[in-house]
Amino acid sequence: MSSSKKRSRTDTVDDTRADCPFEARLVDPKEKELKTQKRHKAGGNEEEDVEAWRKRLTQLSPFAPTGKFKTHETMDVPYAIEPAKKWMDMTRYNSFVLNGVKYFSEGFIFVANESSIERIKATENKGQPVVKSNTDEDWVARILEIRASDEHHVYARVYWMYWPDELPEHTVDGKKFPKGRQPYHGRAELIASNHMDVINVVSVTSQAQVNQMIENDDDDTQGALYWRQALDVRTNELSTVETICSCGQPANPDNILIGCSKENCGNWLHQDCLIHDALLKTWERLGADKPYVAVKEETKETRRPLSPTEPGAAASAQQSIDVKATSIKDVEIKMDDVKTDGPIVKTSEEPASSVAPSETPVPRARRGTSTPNPTPVPQKGGRGRGRGRRKADKPYEGHFEAKTRMDLTPPVIEITDMRESIVGGQKSWEEPMDCLICKKRIV
Repeated sequence: MSSSKKRSRTDTVDDTRADCPFEARLVDPKEKELKTQKRHKAGGNEEEDVEAWRKRLTQLSPFAPTGKFKTHETMDVPYAIEPAKKWMDMTRYNSFVLNGVKYFSEGFIFVANESSIERIKATENKGQPVVKSNTDEDWVARILEIRASDEHHVYARVYWMYWPDELPEHTVDGKKFPKGRQPYHGRAELIASNHMDVINVVSVTSQAQVNQMIENDDDDTQGALYWRQALDVRTNELSTVETICSCGQPANPDNILIGCSKENCGNWLHQDCLIHDALLKTWERLGADKPYVAVKEETKETRRPLSPTEPGAAASAQQSIDVKATSIKDVEIKMDDVKTDGPIVKTSEEPASSVAPSETPVPRARRGTSTPNPTPVPQKGGRGRGRGRRKADKPYEGHFEAKTRMDLTPPVIEITDMRESIVGGQKSWEEPMDCLICKKRIV
């Protein structure tokens, strides 16, 4: 079983740590059963049984990730606090007040550590005012229980929230063993855990706002910390997270996702993957030395043969007709004589679409975890774990750049030629945006 101590304490207490005489540890259920059997066989007395019962505590997890664990179905854990009698003899409270701020059980808090205290000391030594900022140098925890013997001895039993950078070695994520931050982790993302500890509340610096992010929910988590994965410290397993796109990677909430407009597809795609695909195709087509020359597509009308193709049409057609220009008079139209109900619009040479505007599929887009805007092309903000690519996977780097144009209908990918040595050709053009899964045009 993994150690339940995330934040280690030294034997001696220095000025960067708040003294705490208690230690929380997770208990193996088999260990408890074995001790109970040995006690009964030895003829244990009632007082020992009561003390053993007081140690048999189970913490129901306040976290319910949408993903699954391979080993355990839940994050509920049996635990023990040492020294048990001293802990249980203290009064249990629903809240405590520190520096005028009230903290409640089940609430999230920022906890000072060596790094954050050293940062404050360095600022004070420079004679600058200390500006409190909740950065990733502070620890984040969720209060499970508050106990105190008096106002000078107040303690909180907590579950630690991990910053992705703190993920330990040998962490199991499906078949992978990631360590630290992964490409799909957002800047404000935390990892929930059942890693238990007891702290002195004087080390609490401020309240924290932490929300759970549901993958398919449009709840707004911007402006706050959030979590979607959880770490079971008993096995060092991470709960599964939804994967998307053709790359099969999760979404990073800081990046944009674009949804396929086809009803029979509807998959979310990483914006970075769409751009990478377009740039890779451009590189394969032009390489390092070919200029881009636009090729105009012929319409059906221009491709139609000028001579008749129907059977017998050639025989029935007259040779020619003599047009007398004198019989046709030019008509001069004065704009003052023309009555219009609206502005005069220059007609396009392109044939009108047969699809009504209301029937036109609209591509979806996400940004962050904000609610979609009520625009024709909603920007919702992206969750996209862009897959980290090596430089060898991007031969186009330094030669071409691209960006998505979701403000156009249909949306396109705008390519920019960065090759200064190329003479002729266009330096910027638009490529259609195709779904990476169903291969259909996103419109």
